[in-house]
Amino acid sequence: MSAIPSEFSNVTAVAKANVYFDGKVVSHSILFGDGSKKTLGLIYPGSYHFGTDKAELMEIVAGGCVVKLDGAEATSSYAGGEAFEVPAKSGFDITVSEGICEYICSFID
Repeated sequence: MSAIPSEFSNVTAVAKANVYFDGKVVSHSILFGDGSKKTLGLIYPGSYHFGTDKAELMEIVAGGCVVKLDGAEATSSYAGGEAFEVPAKSGFDITVSEGICEYICSFID
């Protein structure tokens, strides 16, 4: 897997935040010229469940988390520089124990 990007050029940033779980998870969307979209976000300590419509690539920029994909028995831990994929029409539980987990979510067609 390639390195997690540290910046994006020539994008449109959506000013309105996506706010979940009473502000414990916040992201902003960025739109690319080819029609693709990513979100850049922060997850504060806690446990959360997200459902997916499209498949997603979650790249952890900083911090860490523990993830359990829907239907999986085991959890996996991820730290800055690591990533995981979530199938379309499924979901995942994500837990951040301390600090802030920073992420990039790419929507995969």
